[in-house]
Amino acid sequence: MRVWWLLLATGVCIGNVDPQDTCRQGHPGVPGNPGHNGLPGRDGRDGAKGDKGDTGEPGHPGGPGKDGIPGEKGEQGADGKVEAKGIKGDQGSRGPPGKHGPKGSVGPMGEKGLRGETGPQGQKGAKGDMGPTGPEGQKGSAGPLGPTGLLGPVGPIGKPGPKGETGPLGPQGEPGVRGLRGWKGDRGEKGKIGETPALPKSAFTMGLTVLSKFPASGVPIKFDRIFYNEFNHYDITTGKFTCHIAGVYYFTYHITVFSRNVQVSLVKNGLKVLHTKDGYMSSEDQASGGIVLQLKLGDEVWMQVTGGEKFNGLFADEDDDTTFTGFLLFSS
Repeated sequence: MRVWWLLLATGVCIGNVDPQDTCRQGHPGVPGNPGHNGLPGRDGRDGAKGDKGDTGEPGHPGGPGKDGIPGEKGEQGADGKVEAKGIKGDQGSRGPPGKHGPKGSVGPMGEKGLRGETGPQGQKGAKGDMGPTGPEGQKGSAGPLGPTGLLGPVGPIGKPGPKGETGPLGPQGEPGVRGLRGWKGDRGEKGKIGETPALPKSAFTMGLTVLSKFPASGVPIKFDRIFYNEFNHYDITTGKFTCHIAGVYYFTYHITVFSRNVQVSLVKNGLKVLHTKDGYMSSEDQASGGIVLQLKLGDEVWMQVTGGEKFNGLFADEDDDTTFTGFLLFSS
């Protein structure tokens, strides 16, 4: 009932409002006591509009309604009255930067500015293309003498020089092939008694020392103690004897065995021609060997340990010797 009274009051207010006035809501009246619920009547025809009921209590706010259908576009309203200019408002915050505008035209050249400070040296640029060959310049004056250059390549063979002096007498050559027997000549006069001809000589005896004992295996033993080597036919640096006079030679060796077993060979031009083995039996022992060999000019003879480091027990000290000897028996 209160709802009907509220709707009736709203309609009366709207109907009596002049277009120039505004509808103002009055003070709410004193709420009446609620009546008893009557019996439901039969559905009748719409009766006459009843009196305005008391204003009911405000209802709870309803939920948001659905968007209505857009209405038709209204007519343009009358122009409003121009009022006096208002007071200038505070400056607003700075807006975001706008888009880049079109490039402006080039302005006039400004005045020449002051020279700036020299900047840091830039990085070295890439090598440019070779420019065109410039005109030939004038010949400059001679510069100072430069440093000595590197040694140049070997030049062509020069002309033969003058004949040198006669060199020293070389080693004796091997005898040539015997020629045909000639005719018997006339008997000559008796000659004077001559000197005894000098016989060819070659001999050496070498030994080990405390520093050279227990030599390495598989290489020539370098005997460094000289007993006799007047003609230097034994080379201390290589440990080899080189034949300077063709003929028949005798080689012998005497060795002291200590601390390890011994296995040695006498070698001619890389070929082992004589072997000696001796086992160490907790005390010093001696062994020896000898051989006669036919040698030609340039042949080499030496001794070496065979069988590895376990068989190099060749010993030498102040009281014990290990020696290697060779000498020419007769020339051929």
